[in-house]
Amino acid sequence: MMAEIPDHPLLAQLRDNPYRLYRYLHATAPVQWNDVLEAWTLARYADVVFSLTDPRFSADRTIQPTDSSWVAKSMLVSDPPDHTRLRALVQKAFTPRMIDQLRPRISAIVGELLERIAERGEQFDLIADLAYPLPVVVIAELLGVPPEDRSVFHEWSAVLAASLDPLVSAELMARVYPAREALHTYLRGIIAQRRREPKSDLISALVSVEEPTLKRGGRGDVLSEPELVVMCTLLLIAGHETTVNLIGNGMLALLQHRDQLERLQRSPELIGTAVEELLRFDSPVQLTGRLLTEPVEIGGQTIQAGDWVLPLLGAANRDPLQFADPDKLDISRNPNPHVAFGRGIHFCLGAPLARVEGQIAIGAVLRRFPNLELAGEPVRRNQITLRGLSSFPVAASG
Repeated sequence: MMAEIPDHPLLAQLRDNPYRLYRYLHATAPVQWNDVLEAWTLARYADVVFSLTDPRFSADRTIQPTDSSWVAKSMLVSDPPDHTRLRALVQKAFTPRMIDQLRPRISAIVGELLERIAERGEQFDLIADLAYPLPVVVIAELLGVPPEDRSVFHEWSAVLAASLDPLVSAELMARVYPAREALHTYLRGIIAQRRREPKSDLISALVSVEEPTLKRGGRGDVLSEPELVVMCTLLLIAGHETTVNLIGNGMLALLQHRDQLERLQRSPELIGTAVEELLRFDSPVQLTGRLLTEPVEIGGQTIQAGDWVLPLLGAANRDPLQFADPDKLDISRNPNPHVAFGRGIHFCLGAPLARVEGQIAIGAVLRRFPNLELAGEPVRRNQITLRGLSSFPVAASG
């Protein structure tokens, strides 16, 4: 396995089972400076929501460059007004109404994948055979990436996603720049094709608002060429990473809580609240990062301007002050104001798409393979920001 995070007991605990640590933080140190992560960690739900919605907590993780060295930033690491402009140019493609129109196609893709699984026999890997290919096909079709190229960005995406961790190994960092450049070069080729021959896809729509000579701080209704490339990169990676983890973590939680799995099989109309509970129970994204722009007092601690803050989304979703019996999986939990998709202006743009893909995929698996069981030990991805599985062997009959 690629060494993606440095070898440290804290990081291993956060990767393998962070929830024991979260319980400790809730009880003893909800706001704490962590020497290993070199940041303040926030564990309480109220503090996490505060940090995600107060403008003093900046998402901009870059040193402000000069105009001559400006490299476009994605929505993920931008503050208003840049974030407002970038998000407005793409958010129409991800409204619940637009995503609902994709339901028939998503169902068809899931059906095709499950049919291939059934043809091969009873045992399969739920990640490799379903959880990964489904969102990749969906986001590739939405953007307009040719079918024959859908696997070409797999390794690039894995490297860039792993680099989101607060601490990464030197081995991984050496791979980040080549992976980013390779993906950007590939996307520039797709963009150039869409300039010549527009199609009915999202990249064509973004090209239509591109202004190659736009300088920083320019018009709010256009994208510069570097911004367009970075936007497509973010959409490709974010468009499938969260959903892979949602399906994998969610199915594992159900297999480990058979009463809830059988309840969902008996009452499939609960799939909506079930997916929300699975998002809360084992969140696909466990933490995010913010930079203080001025001193803030939170939880009895004064955090100084320039300090890094890590809102622990996974801890917030298990906060006993917000959720009754937070370590219990309850697929009918309602209301369920989890922060698995964040909160505030950076609320996950692709949340409607991830929800629909999760609902359709998990529901279809339980219908097609009602006697699904673990067929080996699941393997966790060697990351702490994105919590998911790299391997998930299961056996099915029926």
